[in-house]
Amino acid sequence: METTHEHRTEHTRVVAAPPRVLYGLVADVTVWPALFGPSVHVRHLERSERAERFELWATVNGEVSSWVSRRTLDPDRLRVTFRQEVSQPPIASMGGEWLFRELPGGHTEVVLRHSFSAVDDSPETVARVNAALDRNSPEELAALGRTAECGHAPEDMVLTFTDTVELSGAAADAYAFVARADLWADRLPHVDRVRLAEPAPGVQDLEMDTVTADGARHTTRSVRVCRAPEWIAYKQLVPPKLLLGHSGLWTFTEGPEGGEGAVLTSRHTVVIDPDAVAAVLGAGRDLADARKFVREALGRNSATTMAYAAKYAARTEG
Repeated sequence: METTHEHRTEHTRVVAAPPRVLYGLVADVTVWPALFGPSVHVRHLERSERAERFELWATVNGEVSSWVSRRTLDPDRLRVTFRQEVSQPPIASMGGEWLFRELPGGHTEVVLRHSFSAVDDSPETVARVNAALDRNSPEELAALGRTAECGHAPEDMVLTFTDTVELSGAAADAYAFVARADLWADRLPHVDRVRLAEPAPGVQDLEMDTVTADGARHTTRSVRVCRAPEWIAYKQLVPPKLLLGHSGLWTFTEGPEGGEGAVLTSRHTVVIDPDAVAAVLGAGRDLADARKFVREALGRNSATTMAYAAKYAARTEG
């Protein structure tokens, strides 16, 4: 019988912020895709006050992987423990914990520990897993510090909003419209150019140029996870200057027993960069102005896409 060894890693960072603020950001896994660079999408399977089970999609060694994790939240001891239920090769098992140690002067030492075993325990495989942890963990700690050290409450920087449109056609047809982003330059008035690749089934790499009402041109690139016909999640890889992070989710819900009442929903989660507000919006503008601006700008593009998706679904139904 082949045996595997447990390997351990530890990454730390001292952050100029209170431990409870940092704990709160780590404990709210729903904001991770907008907060942490490697995270793409989170879908809760079970959730209570002190425990949760979720599926997480994240980039690992340049590819999108997914796994189901269980976490235990301990706000009293400022500790979050996690364990993957089913890991993806080359990982055989993975677990760990987040710790937040209060330091003098309002600082906190954040400790992120991992313990893992590899599928074949070869030096090459172990080195590959360690390389991924040594890349992703410091990125996550840096993002955590960048957000917590801004001097603003996270709830003022993080914004989540949802828009919904009812469909007269089938939700599956609206899904098909959004999934075929390679056709958006011909289908959407604000999209000028699209490059779409599918490096793996259900995973898309989307780059597009959009044009605003004043004629300004913007290039965006996103990774998308598609699960037909229910949802499409996306993570903006290089957010605009006003944002530290941006993720979103399209959901497509059929009506009762396939009848009328189908719904298309767009959800955005962003982390606003307070240091960029004045440069982007002008002197004297604050986070409240930025929240309003982001809500209107992102909501406007989503509303346009949803309107055209609804028209497409209605024509297909007819």
